[in-house]
Amino acid sequence: MLKNSNDLQEWGNDSYSQARKSPFLPRGSAIRLEAHSTAEEDEVPRKIGIEGLFYITHIDNVPSILEKGILCHEEVERSGVKYEPIYDSQIVSNRQSRTVSGEKGLWHYANLYFQPRNAMLYRIVNNTHPGNIAILFIKPEIINRDDVFITNGNAASPASEIYPAPEGRRYISSVRKEIDREWWSNVDGTKRKMMAECLVPKKVPPDCIRAIYVASDQARDKIASQMSQKIEVVVDSNRFFQPQWTYNVAPNLSLIKGDMFLSRMQTLTVSVNCVGVMGKGLASTTKYRFPDVYVKYQDICRNNAPSKTKLRMGRPYLHRRETSVLYDLSDDPSALQDTTLQTWFLIFPTKNHWKENSDFNGIEAGLKWVLANYEREGIRSLALPALGCGLGKLKWSDVGPMMCKYLAKMSIPVEIYLPIDRETPQSQLTKNFLLTSDSSVNQLSLDDLN
Repeated sequence: MLKNSNDLQEWGNDSYSQARKSPFLPRGSAIRLEAHSTAEEDEVPRKIGIEGLFYITHIDNVPSILEKGILCHEEVERSGVKYEPIYDSQIVSNRQSRTVSGEKGLWHYANLYFQPRNAMLYRIVNNTHPGNIAILFIKPEIINRDDVFITNGNAASPASEIYPAPEGRRYISSVRKEIDREWWSNVDGTKRKMMAECLVPKKVPPDCIRAIYVASDQARDKIASQMSQKIEVVVDSNRFFQPQWTYNVAPNLSLIKGDMFLSRMQTLTVSVNCVGVMGKGLASTTKYRFPDVYVKYQDICRNNAPSKTKLRMGRPYLHRRETSVLYDLSDDPSALQDTTLQTWFLIFPTKNHWKENSDFNGIEAGLKWVLANYEREGIRSLALPALGCGLGKLKWSDVGPMMCKYLAKMSIPVEIYLPIDRETPQSQLTKNFLLTSDSSVNQLSLDDLN
């Protein structure tokens, strides 16, 4: 049976068939189970809160895996089974050199992740089309086996410990706390810890596979045409770092429901006040994910800041960085196909003081400046939130048409990210609503925009 993640129904009586809030399962739904585990098998997973384990693979490998199981690299090489790799050859080589037990290295083990939405998957979906990737959901009872090993991070990293099953199971509760994250970093080790693994010798039997996650309806249909097993195929774009949906308003302009910080646009916009406080909302998220942006923001808000750079309404500030979100979040940046990307930040004031509501006229003045100066400033693509529509208490019905009026005139790709925590009426997302025929932007001169 094939369903979207929003349509899955509860099915079965064991503890993992009940719809429970979990970062690993579709929200408000559960995986359909074809076989039930015993109370004894459930005991360890239930105590430590592990819903399942996960295997990341190319979608073309799924039919073979459903027939033969998940094979370790040694078994793939020995059997000669046709296999479409997703790993960089250097990464595979690095894993060969890490010893697990005796003379057996990581190639002797099939590796399952406790959290599939990790740095490796992020790199993979940015190197290939997300529709080419599948995540297999593996029943958690496999961690009860005495021959498995548990790691507290990426097994190939020398900073990660590899524990035999009895000892490793005592650490899983701490692993569980580390993997429930939306963001990670090399600085505090969360990037490595998010990739904690369960290592299974030789193979994971096919009857351990409970469900398959894919990024799109097209990927779901492709798998459906190649399999006969009764396993759920769940479409979950968020798990693959993809937006919920995208709608093209103009040739260069898109509306998106998703996480703006995962955008591939060169420049990301952060809405702020002019007094140096990032307390809530998107600004607060920026403060913790990108500390350098916060430091620069405070600098340009100081009273002694140079007049050319001091932040004020109608005059956003462009913070040029030499690193990128893609580099920050990938497990191995050197394996990225495009290593020249940079992520800049447009620090965009929407109010003077954090206690105030957002200033509609001030936002419009800032957009005029962006339209007049984006080419000269070197902005090649741009992502923005719905300016002032969150904590600023402005309405999308007012801000949306105003933003589109200016942004649609730009000659670069532009994305507007709608508020995640609320639904925008469909009638306010149409081209007719957002791009009215009497738009005055066509009559604006460069003098008006500066």
